[in-house]
Amino acid sequence: MKVRFAPSPTGLLHVGNARPALLNWLMARNAGGSFLLRIDDTDSERSRDEYTQAIKDDLLWLGLEWDEVATQSERLERYDLAAEKLKAAGRLYPCYETPEELGLKRKIALQAGRPPIYDRGALKLSDDERTKFEAEGRRPHWRFKLEHEDIEWEDLVRGAVHFNGAHLTDPVLIREDGRPLYTISSVVDDIELDVTHILRGEDHVSNTAVQVQLFEALGGSIPTFAHLPLVADASGQGLSKRIGSLSLQSLRERGLEPMTLNSYLARLGSSDAIEPVTDLSQLAKQFDITHFSRGTPRFDPEELDLLNARLLHLMSFESVKARLSDDFNEVLWNAVRPNLTKLSDAKLWHDICRGAVKPVIEDADFTQSAAEQLPPEPWDEATWGSLTGALKASSGRKGKALFMPLRLALTGLDHGPELKVLLPLIGRERAAARLKGETA
Repeated sequence: MKVRFAPSPTGLLHVGNARPALLNWLMARNAGGSFLLRIDDTDSERSRDEYTQAIKDDLLWLGLEWDEVATQSERLERYDLAAEKLKAAGRLYPCYETPEELGLKRKIALQAGRPPIYDRGALKLSDDERTKFEAEGRRPHWRFKLEHEDIEWEDLVRGAVHFNGAHLTDPVLIREDGRPLYTISSVVDDIELDVTHILRGEDHVSNTAVQVQLFEALGGSIPTFAHLPLVADASGQGLSKRIGSLSLQSLRERGLEPMTLNSYLARLGSSDAIEPVTDLSQLAKQFDITHFSRGTPRFDPEELDLLNARLLHLMSFESVKARLSDDFNEVLWNAVRPNLTKLSDAKLWHDICRGAVKPVIEDADFTQSAAEQLPPEPWDEATWGSLTGALKASSGRKGKALFMPLRLALTGLDHGPELKVLLPLIGRERAAARLKGETA
């Protein structure tokens, strides 16, 4: 198996196009296949090198390393050769209509209740008429002549798909300036780079029908296709690669874990429950394209945030220690991990245990009494129970009235990890000072 992810470097990757990248990668890894990254940059006016690099950076952030990379702007001669082959076979023909003339034809067809299919008027031109158009300075665009016959394939998501070539318009493959369009460049690459499976959005279904005939005309094997519904936002509206808030770059900048996004997108739209998974190899083992339905999946950032917290609660110290301060050890990680929503939150609890805290004192007499009753070190998780037991006996306090003043004094916050695990990490010296109202 060989799959490909083929982004155009005209903008940043967002969750909508990160999903097919991930699913292609998982499908290939599940089958022991390879993953091709193909940069579709034939649109020279809109393609940018910085977007190409951003795409690569985003894929590597997700852990989606590619086995091979191809760049379409470096393969233009291959598309030219394919076009010449189609011309020689009578399957690629020149058309001289201007955009305005094509727009008028489309309008007339729609008003007459006909589908806006190209009328193949260019095939009826005489040599003299072509010569006249070229003398006027018109440069032809080139259309692929479809066979008016059934086009069928078995889609891994949609099942049996059927088109009739007579109901499709002959697609333009070559622009007036000689540049190839996606339809031909993609097929040439898929043939020459040995792509066996194409998993992409359902917006390509009619394009696939055209490409099936193009594969045949160029003598290539037809890949296996899978067309997934496009991802919508939480309100059901479509996503755009230019929606900054859902770009992978913005999600990374706000502290999302890459495996959170992988866990979410790998099962979004499938019958499998979305659960936090800590490594890609596990997701690949579990991947099954037949579990995906034709219903429109909705991307909900709030669900993503909740999943991020659940993922952090599963992550080992070894997997995060390179991103933490040098004095952050496994004991501290295990203590604070259940209270994290983002990894950056760990710094707060590190500073509470290792740095200075300005205590919040609600009852100075009570916290002073607590300072005086602190047992000697060494401390462990039983120390907190011993201290609060003694304070309960001496003060008559219980519940929130007992615990909250101590938490506020020791951490400066009214929430956080269990104090039985924090107290030994804070240590007796800091604890005593904070209970007395001192910043320590």
